Amino acid sequence: MEYIRDYAMFTAVFGMFSFAWFGWAQEGPREHWRKYIGIASGIALLVSLLGIYLSVMNWNEATALSEVGSLTTYLIVFYAEFIIGGIVAFLLIRANKGDYVAPWICFIVGIHFIFLVNVFNDSSLYLLAILLIVISAMSPTISKKMNVRNSAITGISSGFVLFCFALFGLIRFFFA
Repeated sequence: MEYIRDYAMFTAVFGMFSFAWFGWAQEGPREHWRKYIGIASGIALLVSLLGIYLSVMNWNEATALSEVGSLTTYLIVFYAEFIIGGIVAFLLIRANKGDYVAPWICFIVGIHFIFLVNVFNDSSLYLLAILLIVISAMSPTISKKMNVRNSAITGISSGFVLFCFALFGLIRFFFA
């Protein structure tokens, strides 16, 4: 079963987190990248707002979260990600390794999508998980070579991937 409300929410949520990652990328990019990151962030916000509008207009449509146990699983995965991500980020900052917080959060977000595949019955989330995990692994090396903060490469890359998935949700919404 296809859930148009979930596709609208994918657009809203992935668009919003794309906006957030592009914002985090502003922490330490090359100066001439800032305006492009800002433009990408603004476009991601607009896509998110469209997703929010479509979600509200289709609120009474079916959702995968109505399936038995789905909402509970979703909440467990969300809170586990939030708590584990926060604890390790705190420890990284305390160990003066704060520049690794963005790749760490990207990694934990990627992992959480693996657990959401069955919640939403959507195997495309495996691809999203893999892409975010690869970004988290590669961004420190790329950042070092480019002489920018890890958050710049992690944020730009994650923002782009999440933006693509927001658009994918929008396409699926209109063609479901």
